[in-house]
Amino acid sequence: MSGGKSDVIVVGGGVIGLTTALVLAESGRRVALWTRDPVGRTTSAVAGALFWPYRIEPAHRVGGWLEESLRHYEDLALDPDLTGVRLVPGLMADTPLGGLGGWATKVRGLREARADELPEGFGQGLRATVPLIDMPVHLRYLKTRLRAAGGTVERRTVTGFAEPAAEAPVVMDCSGLGARELASDASVRPVRGQVVVVENPGIDEWFVGTPPGSAETAYVMPQPYGVLLGGTTTEHSWDLGPDTAEADAIVARCTRVRPELAGARVLEHRVGLRPTRPEVRLEAAPLPGGGRLVHNYGHGGAGVTVAWGCAREAARLATVRSGPGEVRQDRT
Repeated sequence: MSGGKSDVIVVGGGVIGLTTALVLAESGRRVALWTRDPVGRTTSAVAGALFWPYRIEPAHRVGGWLEESLRHYEDLALDPDLTGVRLVPGLMADTPLGGLGGWATKVRGLREARADELPEGFGQGLRATVPLIDMPVHLRYLKTRLRAAGGTVERRTVTGFAEPAAEAPVVMDCSGLGARELASDASVRPVRGQVVVVENPGIDEWFVGTPPGSAETAYVMPQPYGVLLGGTTTEHSWDLGPDTAEADAIVARCTRVRPELAGARVLEHRVGLRPTRPEVRLEAAPLPGGGRLVHNYGHGGAGVTVAWGCAREAARLATVRSGPGEVRQDRT
């Protein structure tokens, strides 16, 4: 048992790590978050951040995570300037209503789109009002709220879990792609995503769909700082440099859907590496010396969407030993 000052050390400073640390801290735990990169430079900071499940498994667990997260984001949307969370209407093309699962019954205004609501070339789609998150603002909000709850945030790189385990009885592994080395998990892989931010010509709804004849999805996300256009899914790529040809193709795809984007001034190029795994790893394991390790990684491009649900489950998996032979469950 460590004699350190923390009950829990969370490894990883993206949205999964921050949200998990916050849930624990607000339940009364003494929490330290260790992050290799500044919070504002994590993959989460460049995410499109539309609340919608994106290539995430296992399906039988995802529904609960979605419902929990949706509830929290709807509460946070009551103060969008502070939290970065807004409820925005939009269209998810080529997605059958019947295949979504029970979580969809909680989504505001979810319905089949009428033919006159579909962009040219699309035969079907769903209308819905869901959380759309300004991630730089939201990450700052989570960090500030974590500190207000008594948590600490420290720039620190670790090479194994023995280091945090020496300072706290519970370690939360929210390391994303870092789990390839930290957890010796070769199933974790990067899926590169590139987006382009342009000036907003007056777009106030989001769109996601694959234009006819295209191999890539087009998504249009109106944010306070401009319109975020995407995207790409390049498997096993570690390249963080923007690709000019890809950027041009992104703008072209999105302009086919929203012609008013033609000629919009480009403000920024962003690239992130989604920490993808065949399914999310959310489970507990013992650490030498009686400690407990909780893995919470592998969310791919859906980390923002399920962050609160996964954080709650991870916190329930955490235990601390209060004395000889006594195990106390985390209070969540």
